[in-house]
Amino acid sequence: MTLWSFGPGTLPAPVGRPALGAVPLAGGGCSFSVWAPSASTVSVLLDGKAGGRVEPLDPAPGGYHQAVVDGCGHGDRYRLLVDDQPLADPASRWQPDGVHGPSAVVDLAAHRWHDEGFVPVAPSDHVLYELHVGTFTPGGTFDAAVDALERLADLGVTAVEPMPIAQFPGRRNWGYDGVFPFAAQDSYGGPAAFQRFVDACHQRGLAVVLDVVYNHLGPEGNVLAAVGPYFTDRYRTPWGAALNFDGDGSDEVRRYFVENALDWLAAFHVDGLRLDAIHGIVDQTAQPFLAELSAAVAEASATLGRRFLLVAESADNDPLVVSPRAVGGLGMDAQWNDDFHHALHAALTGERLGYYEDFGRLDQLARALSSGFVHQGDFSAHRGRRHGAPSGGIDPERFVVFAQNHDHVGNRPGGERLSTLVDRPRLRLAAAVLLLAPGIPLLFMGEEYGEPAPFPYFVDHGDPALLDAVRRGRAEEFGLGWAQEPYDPGAEETYRRAVLDGSAAQLPEGASLRALYGQLLALRRRHPALRRSTRPQATADASGSVLRILRTAGQQSVAVLCNFADVAVDALLPGPVPGGTGWRKLLDSADPLTGGDGRFLPADVTGAGAVGLGPLAFCAYGSGAMEPSAGARPGGAG
Repeated sequence: MTLWSFGPGTLPAPVGRPALGAVPLAGGGCSFSVWAPSASTVSVLLDGKAGGRVEPLDPAPGGYHQAVVDGCGHGDRYRLLVDDQPLADPASRWQPDGVHGPSAVVDLAAHRWHDEGFVPVAPSDHVLYELHVGTFTPGGTFDAAVDALERLADLGVTAVEPMPIAQFPGRRNWGYDGVFPFAAQDSYGGPAAFQRFVDACHQRGLAVVLDVVYNHLGPEGNVLAAVGPYFTDRYRTPWGAALNFDGDGSDEVRRYFVENALDWLAAFHVDGLRLDAIHGIVDQTAQPFLAELSAAVAEASATLGRRFLLVAESADNDPLVVSPRAVGGLGMDAQWNDDFHHALHAALTGERLGYYEDFGRLDQLARALSSGFVHQGDFSAHRGRRHGAPSGGIDPERFVVFAQNHDHVGNRPGGERLSTLVDRPRLRLAAAVLLLAPGIPLLFMGEEYGEPAPFPYFVDHGDPALLDAVRRGRAEEFGLGWAQEPYDPGAEETYRRAVLDGSAAQLPEGASLRALYGQLLALRRRHPALRRSTRPQATADASGSVLRILRTAGQQSVAVLCNFADVAVDALLPGPVPGGTGWRKLLDSADPLTGGDGRFLPADVTGAGAVGLGPLAFCAYGSGAMEPSAGARPGGAG
């Protein structure tokens, strides 16, 4: 049964209803639709060349108000008059004057796309690259970011993952305070610039997975509470009022956010969505909003003929997130695996503050590699209770793994990256574990060359009381255990500190680290055993300071040995070797081109032979033939 249609500019709408917001029509004029169930009257106050006139909207079933208004089009600014209260459009697709200004009509069908034939790689082959548009380049815009895409494609990245771009207050923000979910941030360049950015990514073989926030909205400039029951007081989130996904009026709240997701996929050609902190979405219904969303995205995929990726961030360690809807799951393609990060970080740094108190043993990292979560229903000291559920039946490609991301860097008082917390050998070791692990790897911008700039939390709220509350909240969060005072989130200097300058990439250490990332990604791409794995094909164990990863595909195998100690050790390759051949060296951390000391390991090892690993050294040995090198770009036309 078809539930969604795609109208002008491929904008989605439920069958039989116009798309939300303002949509220019091919024959002239503009369609307006707003859900305001308690309002007696809703009108559009047109500005600009449309002439400062008021056009009433007609009541429609379900609490909607809609009409086609002649004499307005792209670029015209407008506000809604909801019972004579002037408001920006809750489904505004363009806020050229910020969250407190009027909305503007935008013709999303005007962009001439150049990505025909682009086909993203399979989900299991993705290498994600998380970036914050405002700090990724000194320019801080979508257009400025385009200039950096070539080097990501050359490195072997397959998809960029921008942090949230929905319109937020001010000029600088992480993006999780957005208040107009349909509008691309004006200080980044607005909706037309985001379309150009996605188009440019596709032309370079890069997919785009956009971070979206459906667990809360920011407070400043938020108009949703004034038009309908978008929020509920029955629940709270750590970030503010909870959205109403299961109370009175929640059907239309769900429609709003599903339509928003489909908007990004259809009108902006985005290839997937990363759903922020879904554990903050409280929904007691038998058919949860997130399952409804994944079903709608599957329908859009069939209708538009494009494969979309849905990745969830969840702190619940719940396998149902990535289980099929048919068995009661949410139907997500993958979820972030924080346990992998925590286990790797604790093993490298020795930190035990906060959530790291549950980690520190190398066998925990092996468990994350072998069966997904570390906590699978066992006791978590950090939480004071049991946590998670068994995940050994979930294939590795359902997990996104990372050594760094915006959360675990930015939610430290000083926003320190791993590059400033550990020495260079440990940084190289982190790269090897991440990129040779089963699962979908994610890099955080600048990680590939050891960017030293911090990434602290920053905002640009105009309300002094709100800004003061943010400062107090951050100070209380870091009140115990941390030696460093947190950066002031409202200071422009805090934001400036986070902007990448890229100079570290030009230094010998940065160049050699980037070469290592390139070598690891090329090996991952070329060896069949390092591609998609079922759970039995990817195992790991820990013995003393040695982590051993074994990945197989038929008669082809890769064994990865990593020494987490500051002293040399003997590490045992597994045996017997599949196919009856010996082990052939594929990668050696001793390679001087990637920052090694030149003390190479033997090229061939027979059977379950021992390998002498130096301090913090790693290697990969394989059996079977690799695919011929086809360059660093795995995506492209198909």
